[in-house]
Parts: sequence; structure tokens; C-alpha cells
Amino acid sequence: MGITKELFGTAKDGKEVYAFTLENANGVKAKVINFGAILVNLYVPDAQGNVADIVLGFDDLEGYYDNGSFFGATIGPSANRIGNAKFEIDGKTYQVDVNDGPNNLHSHMELGYHKRVWDAVVNADDSVTFSLEAPDGDMGFPGNKKISMTYSLSEANELKLAYHGTSDINTLINMTNHTYFNLSGHKAGKIEDHLLTIHASSYTPVVPGAIPTGEIAPVAGTPMDFTTAKPIGQDINADFEQLKLTQGYDHNWVIDNADGSLREIAVLEDPKSGRKMKTFTTLPGVQFYAGNCIGEEAGKEGAVYGPRLGMCLETQYYPDTINKPQFPSAVFGPDREYDAVTVYQFV
Repeated sequence: MGITKELFGTAKDGKEVYAFTLENANGVKAKVINFGAILVNLYVPDAQGNVADIVLGFDDLEGYYDNGSFFGATIGPSANRIGNAKFEIDGKTYQVDVNDGPNNLHSHMELGYHKRVWDAVVNADDSVTFSLEAPDGDMGFPGNKKISMTYSLSEANELKLAYHGTSDINTLINMTNHTYFNLSGHKAGKIEDHLLTIHASSYTPVVPGAIPTGEIAPVAGTPMDFTTAKPIGQDINADFEQLKLTQGYDHNWVIDNADGSLREIAVLEDPKSGRKMKTFTTLPGVQFYAGNCIGEEAGKEGAVYGPRLGMCLETQYYPDTINKPQFPSAVFGPDREYDAVTVYQFV
């Protein structure tokens, strides 16, 4: 149905920021902006045809300059955590921003890709591609990088996020999208009654600071087991050390049989509205974050956000994978381009 483009605001450096709205014939509508390649709105009909915006965010650009919870943001070049904020590639040690205790979280709070104005191109197939270039040493990461992220919306209600990255030397590229979903509507209350299935029989336990131990542990017999659908809130406050370390679910699940092909990895269902979302990805892991630490703040349409009012399914290479040789490699360079696809489908 085409893409509409409108001015969303003016960035601090004077660049104009635009919103691009993708819409299909079924009433699904996604609004994305070229600041941070952020998903601002996602309107989806419920079982009765009532449409609601199901992602947390802000009404204006100013909100996204703070955005301590990373609402809707494209995170790069490295999502999630890097232990001790340093890593080694090809015998050289790289130091990145220390911003989460002694560790690095989401590359850089203020300079990460989620706070940059990307170039934007509307494509003939009614998708929009955001792109940026980052020089060698940017935020401490090696390599002259070219990064792109393409949003598209199909008539099968699939919101597709396609990432691509190149670098002239080996570097770490592990991107994700940090959208918070609430299938009842972004201001409808807690997500603890949402039913979640994750096609993962194991996960990566963490130490304090949420850095993985390096172990891949079975979920069976633990509150981390989402192999069959259960309410998010059912076990979230269980007397289980891993949940206490992160104030609830905020872990990486190891996708069963991940082989780089696009496969269904999770299903989220809201009993109240009847909305159901399937998540697909080519990536080997997914960070299920139950929004435990969302700070109380003003969101869209006068909403006041807070803990567990939205949840994330952040597809990714495992956290701290760069320091864990036994984890899948997220090193990309002249001999290996970065390509990843994630799809959120409403059925």
C-alpha cells in the first residue's frame, strides 16, 4: 500500500529526521524513523478487529534522545553485554565503553547506532532501508563498517527486519532490535499474563552483571522452561538464583537447531486481546527481557511506563560471545559479511 513519509523532528546536529509508515491491507501499520532506525509505532488489529499500538515508545524525537530503556531501537554494532568492556580479535585487544558496572551494554549509551541519524531510502518494493557508515575505532570497535537495516511489511502481516554489515577488517557485529511489545496495547498494563513459547531447550546462565558463565544449561525443570506456552508471570518471581540476579527474565535462550536459516523461535499470545505474534530469525539466540527494569517515565499518548509493561525478544548472537570461543562467532570482516533477518508476524 506504499510508504508515507513525514517529518518527525530535527536532530541536535540539525539533520532532519523522518518517519516512514508501512501499511498493509489488513490494517497492520508500522512507523519507523531514521533516528536510531527505531520502530516507533506498530498498529495491529485484535481478534475483533480493534486496532491498537502494541509497542512502547515516545511521541516525539526528544524522547528518543534519552530512551534509557532503548524503546524500539536498533542496537549496534554490539547488542547486549561484553564482559569487562574489552575483547580480542586477531591478537589485538579492544577497549569499549564501560557503562554497565565493569561491562559494556549495547555498545554506547549516547553514541551507539540507536542515537544516530541514518540515511534512508524508500525502495520500489515498499520497504525502507536505513544505512550508516562507522569509521575504524568508532566507540572503540575496529573496522571501517557499512551497516544497513531494512524494514518491510508483508500482506501476511510479517514485519521483517533485515540487517547487513561489512567491514574492511575483522570486527564484532552483533546487532538487534530492542522493541518492547505489549499485545494488549502499549499502555494496557503488565505483560505477565501473556503466554510465551520459546523453541529453546537450553539457555546461557549468567553471573552477577548478567555476563554469561560460558555454560549452555538445560531449561528443563527450571523457571526458564518456555518449551510449552506458559504465562510470563507464572515463574518470574520464583526462588531461582538466575531470576534473582536479573530481577526477572533477562537471559539469552539458545535456539534449538539454529543453522542460519529463517526459523520460528518464539510465539507470544495475549489472552485478553487475542493477538498472537510469531517470531522468526536466522540468528542463534534470543534475549527474552521481561521489562523488569523499565523506569517510570512518560511514554506515548500520555502513558506512564514502568516495570514489566512491555517485553522484548531481542534476536542475537549470544551475549559476550566475543569472549567465549565456545559460543557462535560474531566476528565479521573481509571474508564474512554480516547478514541477519528477524520477522515478527501477527497471526
